[in-house]
Amino acid sequence: MVDQSKGQKRQDVKMQNRKLLEITGAINVESFDTEEFLLETELGFLTIKGQNLHIKHLSLEQGIVVIEGLVHSLAYLDGNASGKSKGLFGKLFK
Repeated sequence: MVDQSKGQKRQDVKMQNRKLLEITGAINVESFDTEEFLLETELGFLTIKGQNLHIKHLSLEQGIVVIEGLVHSLAYLDGNASGKSKGLFGKLFK
């Protein structure tokens, strides 16, 4: 088990039947629509793609996001340099 007392970042992703997605460690919801969510998490930016996606529960104070809909994919975006953020968003929203 991960020791949280040393400041290690933690994130849990739980999916049920590709229709309910619960994510902890969320910092911010950058953008969303019925086909794609972009979340800032403790472990980086996470993109969720699917159909009929919507927020069932959101508590950024607790770092929890619950999304309903048909999930097609989850992917972490590895763009560490702040100068690349414009290119990152350009790739996401073609």
